[in-house]
This record gives sequence, C-alpha cells and structure tokens, in this order.
Amino acid sequence: MTGTVLSEPLLALRGLAAEWAADLRAAGAVLDRDPEATAQFAELPAVRCMAQLLVPAEYGAEGIKVAGHRFHGMTALERTVLLEEFARGDAGATLAAPGASMSGVLIDLLGDAEQKSWFYGRLIDRPTWTFFALTEPDAGSDANALTTSLTPGADGDFVLTGRKRYVGNASRAGMGVVFARTAPGPLGVTAVLVDTDSPGFHAESLGMLGLRGARFCAVEFDGVRIPEDRVLGRHLSPARRGMWAATLTFNRLRPGVAAIAIGIARAAHEYVRAEGGLHPGVTAEWDQLGYRIESVRNLVHLAAMEVDAGSSRGGHLASSAKAEASRLAEDATRAACRFFGPTARWTHPALDRLVRDARGVEFMEGAANIQKLIVFTGLLAGKVGRGESFPALSRPSHPGGLPCG
Repeated sequence: MTGTVLSEPLLALRGLAAEWAADLRAAGAVLDRDPEATAQFAELPAVRCMAQLLVPAEYGAEGIKVAGHRFHGMTALERTVLLEEFARGDAGATLAAPGASMSGVLIDLLGDAEQKSWFYGRLIDRPTWTFFALTEPDAGSDANALTTSLTPGADGDFVLTGRKRYVGNASRAGMGVVFARTAPGPLGVTAVLVDTDSPGFHAESLGMLGLRGARFCAVEFDGVRIPEDRVLGRHLSPARRGMWAATLTFNRLRPGVAAIAIGIARAAHEYVRAEGGLHPGVTAEWDQLGYRIESVRNLVHLAAMEVDAGSSRGGHLASSAKAEASRLAEDATRAACRFFGPTARWTHPALDRLVRDARGVEFMEGAANIQKLIVFTGLLAGKVGRGESFPALSRPSHPGGLPCG
C-alpha cells in the first residue's frame, strides 16, 4: 500500500474546511443539549456548505470555490476531505446540517431527469433536511429481511406501509428515500421518494447518547401514497434497483463516515495536547497515536479513490477503512480520558461528547462485524487478492504510519 498525496486544490479545500470547522465546536455543544436548536447555526459556512453538498452544478448549486476550482462533493475523496475537518470541529453538528446526504447519492444513482430536478430543486430553493430509511426494528443490519411494503393502489399510485428505525434527521426532513418490498427476494426491493408532508408519515425522535444533533428517529408509514413517478429506478432493470443501489450507496458513503471517525480521533488527540494532559513519560505514546491517525487517513483516502474509480475492490476497501477508523475513534477518545483521570468525562464535557460521538459512528453504515464480513466475502469471491493488506483486520505495526497529504 502506497501513500497518497492530495492535489493542491484538495489541500486548499481542506484548509478552508478547517477554518469553517472552528465554528462547529460551539454549535456542537449547544446541539448536544438541544438538538432542535439548528436555526441558531443556519448561517455558519460549514452548515451552508453541507446544505448544498452532493447537488450537481447543473441543478444550480454554487459549490465551494477555492484555489480556482469549484467543489460540489460529488466524489468520495472530496467528501472525506470535508467531513474529516468538519467532524474535527464537531461530528454531531456536521450531521445535523440540512442537505442531500445519503439520499443524494441514491438519487444520483437511480433518479431519472424529472426526479433529480424535483429533489435537487427543493434543496436549492431553501435548506432542506433529507432522510434515508432502510433499517427496520426487527431486521437490523439484515436489509434483505425488510418488511415495509409498497403495494399498488386503486388509482395507479402505490401505498407505502411499514416502520423504519435509526433514520437520521427524519423528524425535521422535508423529503427522503425509503426502501420497501414489492415482492419476495432481493429483486423485490424498491426505493421510493417520499414527501414528509404526505398523510400517514410520522417520525419520532429517539433518545441518543451520542451524535444527538443528527436526530435519529423511528419512522412509521401508515398507508402513505406514493405517486408512480416517485418510484426510483423505473428506467433501469430490476437487478440495478433496490439492494444493488443500496450497496453502491453505502460503498460511496463509507469513506465519508470513516473520515468523520478520523475527525473525532483528531479532535481528541489535539484536545489532550491543548489542555496540557501530557507529561514526558507519555509523549511517545501520544505521538504513536498521531502516526496511527495519519495511517488510517491514508487508508480512507485510498478507499475513496478506489470508489471514485469504480474499482471492484472499492467497496471492500471502504468497509476496511470504516471499520478501522471507527475503532480508532473509540481508542483515541478513551485514551484521551485516561490522561485526565477517573473524572475526565465529568470535568471535560467536550471530551465526554467526543467519547459518545465516537461510539455512535461505530453503528453508522454498519458496525465493524458487518464491515469485516464484507471484506471476507470479497476474499471468497476473489474480488480482493489474498496478499493485499487490509488494516482493519490488524493493528498498524509501523510507528511512522503511512505518508498522507
């Protein structure tokens, strides 16, 4: 595995994102106490950036102009650069921002011209939260076991009935995508666009320990009417809709989730240095953690580049990156607590929030056991060479890490 070096435009983007991230720290503290206080931070540059991320330029998005380039977050590598810096400011505040989020990736994959115009047009018209509903209360990570149903209605439209759980921002969203079953088997799963103003839609916020700003919800669909033109992928074959599209969506987004975990780890690492928690006897240990952060960042960038290139190993490498980055975030935040003693989380609220947020990232886009299963199936299928290195399956062994721009 070789090191990666970001291009000059991406380095400039990272520098700008780092400046904007500073404002997210105070926002994160407020949102941790009151997740509904998002209006106070609507004009922060980072929040405004998130609101238009994943909206293509042809639909009117301004994007981020820096160093003579304009970025719209349409590549996994761009998103990892932005999300790492924003999460270093505060992960909960980052996820609380409006924008296309996961739904935007799915719309890019499955939407026809009219659906994209409707979806992106609403995001450009005003800041709008979206949701992505796949996980169900009784199915957990087994997406193929979903029972939410989409059945034909009497008037040619469809009827959506069922429940979803752990759906980010659903209680404040204006629209989103829902996966539902039209027939048995993996080819019987379809994604649809849902307007939250539709009768029968109900979202209730869940109590969360970490990432509180994201407002994870339980959602019910009680006979929600879905117009025929809101069914995604109608112009594609059944094999390229449903679970195939969900898998590609996760592959594209997992490097970004891994980048959020790295941002949390960096925040903890820098917090200890800033608050004077180090002494000569532990400086070497803390430097070692810094090398590990650089190494995992390198893995995340490699995964993002593989995903952007459409490589067959991109999804497996993204899972490896997500598993390792999540473990890194938990290890770094817990190590930071040890430097301040048994009362660390009580006397350092910012550090306590980092610990809780790190644990929350572990369960985003699939926990570590799911990610390792994806890597293992890649090995069995021959999509991943048995001689390749997957750091998620072992600890870094070189104290210097891997070079990364």
